[in-house]
Amino acid sequence: MSFSRVIARSFSSSSIAQQMVKPPIQVFGVQGRYATALYSAASKQKTLNNVEKDLLKFQELVKTDKKLHEFVKDPSIKRRDKAEALKSIAGKLSLAKETANLLTLLAENGRLGQVNGIINTFKMLMAATRGEVVCEVITAKPLDADMRSKLEKALRGFLSKGQNILLTAKVDPSIIGGMIVSVGDKYVDMSVATKVKRYSEIIASTA
Repeated sequence: MSFSRVIARSFSSSSIAQQMVKPPIQVFGVQGRYATALYSAASKQKTLNNVEKDLLKFQELVKTDKKLHEFVKDPSIKRRDKAEALKSIAGKLSLAKETANLLTLLAENGRLGQVNGIINTFKMLMAATRGEVVCEVITAKPLDADMRSKLEKALRGFLSKGQNILLTAKVDPSIIGGMIVSVGDKYVDMSVATKVKRYSEIIASTA
């Protein structure tokens, strides 16, 4: 089943279904293609915000519901059974038609295990639609308010006029110190762990 079926299922007119709405940024890979197809379908139906809320709701449910999490990840369950179960779940959660179609399609294509990545990609598209640039910062210890404010100010220098920073901060003690920053498609690793690894490799190569 092709990705365009996500669009076709949402419209009664085949001529409309064939016209894709381009998202504000280009995303790649399997996850990007599903997210783009969903974005196009929801744009046509003017349900982008509802679909985004649906996906966030489903994503949180997969995280908190152990049985659902195992169901999504279990490759031994038949695709047809997964698809039927997802239709039922979508109904109970009152999900938009476009959201339900995506989940069913993923189940039918054996791609349900990638749903988290697809949702995150869709979130990127929505952020770009609002002029937000997704920025992630990983530090060894939580950022205090002053450091976060200074960091946001510095990161705004990477943005174009009319764009806003959408900053998420994560903590990973394994990086030891420093930080890892990603702004849109830019990535900078300034962690102590990476520096130590690099120095170790240099020392080993010259020993």
